[in-house]
Amino acid sequence: MIPFNKPYLIGNELNYIKDAVNRGKISGNGYYTKKCHEFFQQRYRFKKCLLTTSCTDALEMAAILCGIEPGDEVIIPSYTFVSTANAFVLRGAKIVFADSRRDHPGIDEDKIEELITPRTKVIVPVHYAGVACDMDKIMELANKYNLFVVEDAAQAIDSFYKGKPLGSIGHFGCFSFHETKNIQCGEGGMLVINDDRFFRRAEIIWEKGTNRAAFFRGEVNKYGWVDIGSSFLPSELAAAFLYAQLEDLDNIQAKRRSIWDIYYNESEIFKRMGINVPTFPEYSTNNAHMFYLACSTLEQRSEIINLLKGNSILAVFHYLSLHKSPFYQNKHDGRELPESDRYSDCILRLPLYYKLKTKEITYICSIIKNE
Repeated sequence: MIPFNKPYLIGNELNYIKDAVNRGKISGNGYYTKKCHEFFQQRYRFKKCLLTTSCTDALEMAAILCGIEPGDEVIIPSYTFVSTANAFVLRGAKIVFADSRRDHPGIDEDKIEELITPRTKVIVPVHYAGVACDMDKIMELANKYNLFVVEDAAQAIDSFYKGKPLGSIGHFGCFSFHETKNIQCGEGGMLVINDDRFFRRAEIIWEKGTNRAAFFRGEVNKYGWVDIGSSFLPSELAAAFLYAQLEDLDNIQAKRRSIWDIYYNESEIFKRMGINVPTFPEYSTNNAHMFYLACSTLEQRSEIINLLKGNSILAVFHYLSLHKSPFYQNKHDGRELPESDRYSDCILRLPLYYKLKTKEITYICSIIKNE
């Protein structure tokens, strides 16, 4: 079986985990957490980074920092993972769903302004497949209406918008290091704070609502409960694993891009079958997070999935429109979101991982072409 994903190990993960244990502190915010923070801040010039146990936790922290209260409205694409919405629903927000673009599953930036009301507080662009949303348009709206922007950059590590790293443009950026991501530690994430106003409070929320981090830096003579918060920070074991991956980031990215390019070289064949391949606006780079096909119909996608499975290849579909989900469909305002529904029916993700061989990619493409 050719799996959909196979986590890649650099080789130093266990060495660094052992080192973390030998250092005598594995609970979090230790040596390797700081090493990861320094890496991201130096490489991408992020103002402040906080590792989290997941991107979900990073989004939940962002929701707290945005001051979400019951009745506030948050605009997100319907075509996204449930965590994008859940983080704000947990604070009492009403989710206002936006449709996707015709040429890409990301949010349709031109449809956002008509959704803004006096109750709107946050816009959450999702950089689907690591492809940048048009952040100039989104930030202009945020400035015009005094809104926060939380970039859901779960899939967007090492991807850029007009030369700016994704996650560095909005007030907050949220990343995932789940095992399906380019850089991973099994489960993990990170909150990037780009607005100086939130540095201190973000750290307090991260440390369960205490000023513990300031205490250990010698900035206060005791620490206590000063705000709301939770146990958002990961253990040193996860941070040590992640740091080993970060050291090999350039190699991982180069290999993933080479795999992506092999798939893309088959694009003319796919197009003749009525299947579209990923496109990139001129302002976005490609971090090779995934290679997806946009099939012409649900039936075509199902046929290809079954055909691949019958030939020992696991390909999968992706999100289902959240505005039609069992939990939220009765809370949705009833607007049709045809592009989101089309992607729900037609997106097919092909295997893409570091050790995927050229002959395996060729085999996958040959099976699809014979569909």
